[in-house]
Amino acid sequence: MEKRRLGTTDLDVSVICLGTMTWGEQNTEADGHGQLDRALAAGVNFVDTAEMYSVPPREETYGRTEEIIGTWLKTTGRRNEIILASKVAAPSPRFPYIRPHIDSTPRLDRISVLEACDASLKRLQTDYIDLYQVHWPERITNFFGELYYRPREPQAGEVPLLETLDALGELVKAGKVRHIGLSNETPWGVMHALHLAETAGVPRVQSVQNPFNLLNRSYQVGLAEVSWREQCGLLAYSPLAFGTLSGKYEGGAQPKGSRLTIYPSQLNRYLSPQGRAATSRYVALAREYGLDPAIMAHAFVNQQRFVTANIIGATSLDQLDVALKSAEVTLPTELLKAIDAIDAEIRLPSP
Repeated sequence: MEKRRLGTTDLDVSVICLGTMTWGEQNTEADGHGQLDRALAAGVNFVDTAEMYSVPPREETYGRTEEIIGTWLKTTGRRNEIILASKVAAPSPRFPYIRPHIDSTPRLDRISVLEACDASLKRLQTDYIDLYQVHWPERITNFFGELYYRPREPQAGEVPLLETLDALGELVKAGKVRHIGLSNETPWGVMHALHLAETAGVPRVQSVQNPFNLLNRSYQVGLAEVSWREQCGLLAYSPLAFGTLSGKYEGGAQPKGSRLTIYPSQLNRYLSPQGRAATSRYVALAREYGLDPAIMAHAFVNQQRFVTANIIGATSLDQLDVALKSAEVTLPTELLKAIDAIDAEIRLPSP
C-alpha cells in the first residue's frame, strides 16, 4: 500500500488510515481486533482514534474505543507496526462527563490536555502516541457542518491556542507524544498554529483532520492550499459521507444495521435534498464506469495531492475490504472531469 510522509516528520503513513470510532458501539471488541488484523495484513500502518469514542458519544462508552485498541496491542505485541493517532476533546456542553473535576465541559487548558493524554495512554496500553490531535478548536468558529464564519466575541475564559500547544509541547518533551495535529480546523487556525511554532517555540502541527468527500469539498476552498504549501496534509474523515456515497440509502432505503438507520438524527447533514440529488448522480456515474460507488468515493479522496491519508470507517470486514481495495484504484481523467461537472452543478451540497 502507498505510504505518504506525515507533514515534516520522518513518519510514512499508509494512504488508508483505519478509523475506529464505531468500536464499542456498533462494533464489538472482537470486531475491532479483526479489523486491525485485516488492515495490517493489507499494508495499513496508520490507526486513528479519540478519547471521546465510541460514536455517537455517550458517557457509558467514553474511552471504550481506545480500550479496544489497547487490548489488541497488549495481546499481539504489535505496537511498533502501527502509527497511532488519538485526540483530546475540546469544549462542548454535550460532554459534561469528561474531566468534570476540572470543569463542567472539557477544555484545552494545560491541566486538561496533560490529564487527557495520560488517560488515553493508559487505555491504549502504550507509552506513547505518534500523533496527538486537538479534536476541535476551543474557540467558537465554523466547523461540524457550519460553512460560513460569523464573527463573535471570544467567550470568557477561552483558552488561547498557545496554551494548548504549550501543553502539547510538554507531552512531546516527556516522550508521551511524538507529533501533534489539529482537527476540524479553519485556514486561520492552521496558519495561526504554524505561526506559533515559528515564533513561540511550540511543536509544529503536522496534519489537519477534517471532513472531505464528494458531498463536502469545502476543504478545497482554502485549507487545501495551506496543506500543500505548508506540508501539513489532510487526514480526511467521512470519505463516504456517513455511508451515503455507497448508494445504500438510494430510493429512501434504510438498510438494517446501517448507521443512519440506527441513528436517524444524523440524517440531515448528508441526506438533504441537495445531498440526495448529488449522491444519486455520483452513484450513477460510478456504475457507468463499472465501479462500486464506495470505491469511487474513496479513490477520489485518495487521489488528492493535499491528502496525507483517507480515514476509513467500517462496521464489517466486507466494508473494510472495499475501502482497502480503493487504494489500488486510479480514477481516469475523464471520470474526474465528470465528477467536477456534477460538483459545479450542485456545489457543496453537504458542508
